[in-house]
This record gives sequence, C-alpha cells and structure tokens, in this order.
Amino acid sequence: MLNNSHAFIALPGGISTLEEIFQIASWAQLNIYHKPIGLLNVDGFFNRLLSFLDQVGEENFIPHSARQIFISASTAEEMIDKLEDFVYKPDSVATQIDWSKGSSSKKCKMDLSLHL
Repeated sequence: MLNNSHAFIALPGGISTLEEIFQIASWAQLNIYHKPIGLLNVDGFFNRLLSFLDQVGEENFIPHSARQIFISASTAEEMIDKLEDFVYKPDSVATQIDWSKGSSSKKCKMDLSLHL
C-alpha cells in the first residue's frame, strides 16, 4: 500500500490518527517514504499541531525537510491542488541510507547482560 499511494491524508481524529501521521513522518525523515502528508484542516483542527511542528523546526529539533512534508488545507479541493504541486526535498543525511537492502551483512555483537 505504501508504494502504491500518492499521498497520506489525515482527517481530524484522535490518538491513532496522530500515531499514523507521525509514523509516516518518521518514514519520510528516514527516507523510506517520499510523498506528502496532507492534513485536512477542517475548522482549524490541526492548527496547534502545525504550530508545534513549526516551533520544533525553528528550534532545530526536526530538519526543515521533516516539516515541509506536511501539507495543510481546509478543503478537499485545496488539498488536491497542494498535493499536485508538492515536490519532495529529502534530508541530506537520510538520503545516504538505503533501506531497500535490508539488514547489513555485518553482525554487531552487543553486550546485553544485566549487571547488578
């Protein structure tokens, strides 16, 4: 489904909606997902979330590329127009990671023993 979609669009919702939004956002930041996240901002429902994303971006907790993937519109027509105009600009660090190859052939040994 991820590869066949053109965008992820969220309607106003609860905790599960937010979890899905940020799951897709984290995939975008890791260069796994390259499509926009549309927030259908009916009656300003997502205004505080968008303000939060702006703030964490300004304070450098997230890169600009992580913020720019979010598209907000108050109507379906406006959303479609914005999604059609969207151009993905990947994070320069994340583009160096190739997730399609699966796990690395090198095995790392970690000491996971508990010492009390």
